[in-house]
Amino acid sequence: MNIRYLEILEAVGQTGSFTGAAKKLHLTQSAISHAMADLEQQSGTALFERLPRGVCLTPCGEVLKNEAAGILASCRSLERRLGHLEEYAPVTIVSSITAATFLLPQIIGKVKERLPQLQINVRVVSAARAMEILQQAQADIAFVEGARPQGAFVTVLLGSYRLRAACAPSFALPGKRLSAQELCSLPLLLREPGSAVRETFDSMLSLSEQKAYPTWESVNSHALVKAAEAGFGITVLPDVLLADSFVRGTLRPVETAGLEMENAVQAVLRKDKYITQSLRAVLDALPAQPEPYFKEKKSSEPKR
Repeated sequence: MNIRYLEILEAVGQTGSFTGAAKKLHLTQSAISHAMADLEQQSGTALFERLPRGVCLTPCGEVLKNEAAGILASCRSLERRLGHLEEYAPVTIVSSITAATFLLPQIIGKVKERLPQLQINVRVVSAARAMEILQQAQADIAFVEGARPQGAFVTVLLGSYRLRAACAPSFALPGKRLSAQELCSLPLLLREPGSAVRETFDSMLSLSEQKAYPTWESVNSHALVKAAEAGFGITVLPDVLLADSFVRGTLRPVETAGLEMENAVQAVLRKDKYITQSLRAVLDALPAQPEPYFKEKKSSEPKR
C-alpha cells in the first residue's frame, strides 16, 4: 500500500476532480490519473465514477477514503513531530532505594514541568543490581549510592549521607560507645547484601577484622526501622531514614568507635551513551545544591 496513493484519493474526494487534486498536491494530472488507476487495480474495484465535470467516489472509494483517514492523520502527526523525536524519547531510570525515595521525586518533578508528555520509566533495585542494569544498556541513567563505579562510566556526584546505627531506647547496650566487635556481638537488623548500605557497613567492619551475621535481613528499610523500634536489635541505615524516629524518641543513636560511615550519592551514565534532549532534561534537573540531607559535592556533567 502506497501512502501517497491514499493522499491522492483523499484529495480527489475533497476536490471532486483529478485536476483539483493535482493542483492541491502540486502534481501533474497524468501522475494523479496513473496513481488512481494503479490503486483501482490493487483494490480490484472501481473507486471513482467519471462525471461530465470531474469525478466522485464510488461506495468502495468512500470506504477506502474513510479507512485511510486515520492512517493519514497518524502519518501527518508523526511528520510534525519528526524533528522533535529526541525531546519525547522515553527515559528509563534505574535507582537504588534511598536515592529513589529522597532524590528522584524532586528530579522527575522538574523534568515534568518542562516536558509534561515525556514518558519516564523507573526501576528501583539494589545499588549493585542498578549498575548491572545500566551496564547492560537496559537503562539510560542510574542513581546509586556507595563507592564510585569503576569502568566506562561518567559519574555526577550529587552529595552524600551518613550511616547511623540505632536501636530502641529500651534495648540494652554493653556501653555508651561500641567497638566493631561489640556491635557484631549484638542482634543486627541489616539491609541485604548488594545494597549500598550493606556494602559500606561490611567494608567498615572488615577494616576491624569483623563480620556481621544479622538476625534480620531486608530489602525494605522501613521494615528494619520498625523492627529496631520493637527492640529486636540494632539497625544501620541512612540518617535521613532514622531522623523521624530520633525525633519521636522511638529510636536512639548507637555511638560506635572507628565506624564513621558515609555513602556518596551519584548519577551514573555509560561513557558511550548518546544524550538525547529528553535525557539532557533529566541531567539539567539534577540538584545544583543538594538537599539538606545530602552534603554538597562538586559535580561534573557528561558532555554530549
